Amino acid sequence: MAKSGLAARLYRGEADLNIVGKRKLWFGVAGALVLIAVLSFALNGFKLGIEFAGGNSFQVPASVGTLDRAETVVDDALAAEAPGVEVVSAQKVGGTSGEYYEMRTGQLTAEQANAAKTAMAQEFGIQADQISGSQVSEAWGSQVTSRAFLGLLIFLAVVSIYLVLRFEWRMAVAAIASLLTNLVLTSGIYSLVGFEVTPSTIIGFLTILGFALYDVVVVFDKVQENTRGITANNNLTYGEASNLALNQSLMRSLNTSVVALLPVGGLLFIGAGLLGAGTLKDLGLVLFVGMAVAFLTSILLATPLLVLLKNQDPRISAHNKRVLSRRAAVARGEVTPKGAPRPAPTGDQPVEADAALAGVAPKVGARPSGKRSSGARGGRPGGGGGNRPGGAKRR
Repeated sequence: MAKSGLAARLYRGEADLNIVGKRKLWFGVAGALVLIAVLSFALNGFKLGIEFAGGNSFQVPASVGTLDRAETVVDDALAAEAPGVEVVSAQKVGGTSGEYYEMRTGQLTAEQANAAKTAMAQEFGIQADQISGSQVSEAWGSQVTSRAFLGLLIFLAVVSIYLVLRFEWRMAVAAIASLLTNLVLTSGIYSLVGFEVTPSTIIGFLTILGFALYDVVVVFDKVQENTRGITANNNLTYGEASNLALNQSLMRSLNTSVVALLPVGGLLFIGAGLLGAGTLKDLGLVLFVGMAVAFLTSILLATPLLVLLKNQDPRISAHNKRVLSRRAAVARGEVTPKGAPRPAPTGDQPVEADAALAGVAPKVGARPSGKRSSGARGGRPGGGGGNRPGGAKRR
């Protein structure tokens, strides 16, 4: 039936996906990806915007033609006036004074910037004052970076305190490890693909931390509910109860991620891609990549890491051993599981044993225990008269 499909079982939390049991696989994959990201940091670095690397920016009216033509003209002007400097990025931007093309270049001196602006105006056939320019020092980017790191440290400290108070320190460690892995992997994608890092990118990185934390807290809340008082029974190990919590909350996390990614995808692909709103590209890109990675790390990394830490607890370790020992004893037939039906009596057993096992009634014709004859009173024969014969009367 359709109700037994994977989607239906996911909604009911009955998919029984063995996520925690394959934690070594997830740890290996995560470790390999983190290693690739770190190597990319060392070899490729990041493509920094002019706010971080320093440079110049020129705003050319969109009425001069297409973006490609404008970029070609600016590149030619730079090649003539400042050899070795070229356009780093070009995008179409809308403002109160109309649409214009923003061309970001490498670092120029004041004389080179003025000469390049004059050459652009002549090629475009417009006045030089219609082209505006600005220069950004890399010191401003360094200041933004230091403040972003400070904000990250404060965020992690507050989150750690909250998780310790709300759950426990092991859950806090697993959640922080998941958040840091999310940051490293998202940064690695930026480094590998060559996405430009701008102040909007930094804001996006700080934003996805909150989303990733929400995903982890949703899963950990269900784990805490399933494992509360787990040592009082011998049915499930801590890892099995945590895996059940993952299956029960998987569809909720997936729905949350999809609902969050839809508007971000619209912002990125429609706003920045189709409509050309370049200012939305940097923020939309980091949000889309970071949210997708956050969903994966919260499911495949956070809870398996929590189980690994909890299994080091002597109390949980002893509980897991009891569960496995009892399960092995049941498999060998040495222990009867609670609630299992009692064996039916066989012909090899005595009648008394059969009756004792099955709880059957006494033999036919036997007086029911605890009841007296309907014709007797007080245990005397019917007819009264004490010890005298029943039908005799004194005359």
